[in-house]
Amino acid sequence: MLQEEDRPRRRATRSEGGGARDRRRARRASGGHAAPAYITRQIPPYDILDEERLLRIEAAADRILAEIGVEIRGDDAALALFRAAGAGGTGLTCTFEPGMLREILKTAPAVFTQHARNPARSVEIGGPHMAFAPAYGSPFVMDLDRGRRYGTLEDFQNFVKLACAAPWLHHSGGTVCEPTDVPVNKRHLDMVYAHMRFSDKPFLGSVTAPERAEDSVEMARILFGAERVERDCVIMGNVNVNSPLVWDGAMTGAIRAYAAANQGSVIVPFILGGAMGPVTTAGAIAQALAETMVGCALTQLVRPGAPVIFGNFLSSMALRSGSPTFGTPEPAAGSLVVGQLARRLNLPLRCAGAFTTSKLPDAQALQESTMSMLSAVQSGANFLLHSAGFLDGLLSMSYEKFVLDVDQCGALHSYLAGVAVDDNSLALDAFAEVGPGNHFFGCAHTMTNYETCFWDSQLADNDPFETWDEGGRIDAATRANARWKAMLADYEAPALDEALDEALTDYIARKKASMDDAWY
Repeated sequence: MLQEEDRPRRRATRSEGGGARDRRRARRASGGHAAPAYITRQIPPYDILDEERLLRIEAAADRILAEIGVEIRGDDAALALFRAAGAGGTGLTCTFEPGMLREILKTAPAVFTQHARNPARSVEIGGPHMAFAPAYGSPFVMDLDRGRRYGTLEDFQNFVKLACAAPWLHHSGGTVCEPTDVPVNKRHLDMVYAHMRFSDKPFLGSVTAPERAEDSVEMARILFGAERVERDCVIMGNVNVNSPLVWDGAMTGAIRAYAAANQGSVIVPFILGGAMGPVTTAGAIAQALAETMVGCALTQLVRPGAPVIFGNFLSSMALRSGSPTFGTPEPAAGSLVVGQLARRLNLPLRCAGAFTTSKLPDAQALQESTMSMLSAVQSGANFLLHSAGFLDGLLSMSYEKFVLDVDQCGALHSYLAGVAVDDNSLALDAFAEVGPGNHFFGCAHTMTNYETCFWDSQLADNDPFETWDEGGRIDAATRANARWKAMLADYEAPALDEALDEALTDYIARKKASMDDAWY
């Protein structure tokens, strides 16, 4: 049976390897240049609501904060910071007068750089800039060969390698899957090390406990140097609100650890409409705005000017069964509103991703992921976590879905480049050469632009039906299966200084030896 890379129409040969094909196609789809370290969008975000309706949502969030408040559980230090800043309330509950949190947030940067160990891969976050990162947090992994199973450290390393090799992902992500074969209290060390060792793109650290966040920052100090970490953002933590209206000590402790070190925090409520928030989109957005402003403000109370991203994760439920649903239209529209609210706060935005509840990389997965991913793009999101691999309602990280999503991310690079209008793109010379009734296929303008004029998918089959039929009727998931295997076979680890590598592994060994294994 012919594999996709064997077909005569492909100009690449098998000896070139997936890496060579990626680099060549990336250059073609990026106007003849190497794939960019991040995207600078050339199309505007879509503002879906007018001023009056935005003000009503903001006023609802203000009432939630002032009249109901947010609980700060298990973190006396965070509670004290809010009280000292003027928060009201009693016990664990903090209330905030309208405008208080917005004033605190004025010190947060609108745009910042997350530096990679390879300077060419550092990313700008905020303003017109965008970075795609893999999915995050799945306990299971999937592929067509072995099905659904618990993730292992080998799987984690594989996805880091795939993200490193993928030209259309700009960021290595964080917990790309849970390595369940490593004790819970030690696996963060192996995960952060995998990002440092097997990729030279920016990455996220651990947030599951304050001390694990501290370990992540300390490993960053080893890799980048303590002075560099004090000056520049080189690592971030992605933290979730315990919706509705609760911040727990594990998360606020992680926020404080990253902010104190001048490192980034991504603040994200996870709201399933009908469970952790109301079923109506406007109410869920108001709740999300209130919760997120509290988390973002904490970073500035710890260290004014610390990088912070205004995050959001809206989703829905199948109300007949209570099952979560992802990639549905109401949260997609809500993401556009969240984008407007983040811009009004002058904060970078993390929003949506390639969400789906499908259990396979199939038509449902495509439909839901496209709905959600386009909402992220149109909302003006700057950091797009969950851009590749998300399957099974985030319970599973799929190898095939990963490479299919990466291909879609490549198409979005072209989409976000907009439409050039210049002498070359207006093609008046081509009209003069071709004239009425003739074709443009071989004219000088076509020959000049043919390598860069259209997006060139790495996975789509554009052959005639007969060629596809004779080649074995290979579907997209099967092509994706061959693709990720080729990418791993061709992967080459970026160089890492031996002394730094030794210092990192020594730190990990000492930390692991200092504690017993814990499997909870």
